[in-house]
Amino acid sequence: MATNPQSVDQLQPADAGGSAFRVRLLDALATSIEVRGYRASTIADIVGIARTSRRTFYQEFSGKEDCFIELLRRANTSMIDEIVAAVDPNAGWITQIRQAIGAYVKSIEMDPAITLSWIRELPALGTSARPVQRHAMEELIRTLVMLTSTPQMRALGVETVSRSMATLLLGGLRELTAVAVEDHRPINSMTETMVEACIALLGPRPDVSRTQLPKQQE
Repeated sequence: MATNPQSVDQLQPADAGGSAFRVRLLDALATSIEVRGYRASTIADIVGIARTSRRTFYQEFSGKEDCFIELLRRANTSMIDEIVAAVDPNAGWITQIRQAIGAYVKSIEMDPAITLSWIRELPALGTSARPVQRHAMEELIRTLVMLTSTPQMRALGVETVSRSMATLLLGGLRELTAVAVEDHRPINSMTETMVEACIALLGPRPDVSRTQLPKQQE
């Protein structure tokens, strides 16, 4: 499958690569969230799973919230990379939609608890979470705009998605994902619904100038 040659600029902290301890702590928090959820996870749980010390934890993060935010940032970046890599820009537009949704679903299936905590628990952090949410949504919007603005898409009659339409679509996909996870349903059971929604919102528009519109009733 061909990889889209375009890329998405990703804002990450200077230490995004992280030390080996940092990576272990992030992985440990992910494991703890899978087992007990974010709210019930403690720093003791994290360092226990990572087999390191509190001192090491605080050398890497200011607290549990800081660790959580970086974990979610990395998860979002990874998902975007997988979506972009999965889409063949030379394929038909419906095939491209299926490729993108397939990559999205596969990414969610890898860590459903992380996704649910992103959607449900991150907002509870209040003002500190808002910039993270906005940045994540911005990156997803930019990805969707990028994927729909290729010459191949224009040749197929697909217009570049607007920011408002992208926000509407992504919000719907996110909520559908959250409901599926909460109801313990397989994420891939939502694939066709997601694909149909994308086709309806992103597909070629009829030329309304050539369509006879009904007269307004007086």
